[in-house]
Amino acid sequence: MTGASRHFVLAAGGTGGHLIPAFALAGELHRRGHHVALVTDERGAKLPGKPDFLPAHVIPAGKLGKNPLKWPAAIRAIVEGRAMALRLYESFAPSAVVGFGGYPVFPALLAAMAAEVPSVVHEQNAVLGRVNRFFAGKVDAIATAYPEVARLLPKFAGKVHLVGNPVRREVLSLRDEPFPPFVEDGLLRVLVTGGSQGARVLSEVVPDGLSMLPPALRQRLQVTQQCRAEDIDAVRARYREHDIPAELGTYFEDMATRLADAHLFIGRAGASTIAELTAVGRPAILVPLAIATDDHQAVNTREMVKAGGARMIRQEKFTAKELAKQIQALAQRPETLATAAHAAWNCGRPRAVEDLADLVESFGGAELMDVIRVGGNNARGASQGAPVGQGAAA
Repeated sequence: MTGASRHFVLAAGGTGGHLIPAFALAGELHRRGHHVALVTDERGAKLPGKPDFLPAHVIPAGKLGKNPLKWPAAIRAIVEGRAMALRLYESFAPSAVVGFGGYPVFPALLAAMAAEVPSVVHEQNAVLGRVNRFFAGKVDAIATAYPEVARLLPKFAGKVHLVGNPVRREVLSLRDEPFPPFVEDGLLRVLVTGGSQGARVLSEVVPDGLSMLPPALRQRLQVTQQCRAEDIDAVRARYREHDIPAELGTYFEDMATRLADAHLFIGRAGASTIAELTAVGRPAILVPLAIATDDHQAVNTREMVKAGGARMIRQEKFTAKELAKQIQALAQRPETLATAAHAAWNCGRPRAVEDLADLVESFGGAELMDVIRVGGNNARGASQGAPVGQGAAA
């Protein structure tokens, strides 16, 4: 515990991308002796991984989309959600409200401003989301996961703090573990995931792409792939046809262990995925979701790709032939893959949850502190030497 116990409200939409960092921050604030409450929607209240100590308050959250006919209902929901949040703040008396993006954040932050409660937003992606964009000029601080964030106006630079994107503790604990040995005649373990619901394009392309690798490399493959339930039989048949050993599932509870064992990741470029890859130091071939708002998944890949820790393939160019070409470039020599792993590791911000908690904790206590300013030193730990087993590859 650091200082007097205080109360904090975290607000997040009901997806893993918003809630995983919110859960991580809740755990850190709880560890420091504070009381934390969650404001979310019905999906968020049911999402696996919510800490037992964290009460979830479900509020209405209207979406002001492109259809004006739906605006009256959305506005009514926002007004109702704001009123419910205000009642929570009256009884809970938070020192600050922290928004992680998503529509439930809108009424929660409106209520914070009406109640004159300090507010912070955390942006997980490399493009400022719509709700965070609306509140950027109104909140007290903006925490970011990347040094450069598109759609974040320069005039707000004075309130921007680069903290990174908090990841699950079990993933972060792997940061100082060495990259798994990869030698000329050893196994090449490939982990393929497409987010919480899988991705059909990966199921369609990856098995055929792996089959096009040179025989000496293909015969060393060991694949773990997450698939949609409706795709899993077809994917299993493809791997069997190509004589490639593959473990398939719709969900893997021990994903951290599988990431620790992997030599190469293939999948989407969501903020949480990239945060975990860089926390552990795993090279990746990233296929951004083509319909992601503001193309944010493609923008998310820039830092990791520039550092040499990942390759990015646009979905329209994601063919079996192109995938095989990129895998061969990365994995043909053991030192190439190890160097990419170290480059990914150097992009990690392992103190993200502590730095975000420091920022949030500065409200209601001491004066606002400088956590990490954009343009200053990269996140503490990201410029450290390589963990054992990676240094020689750099």
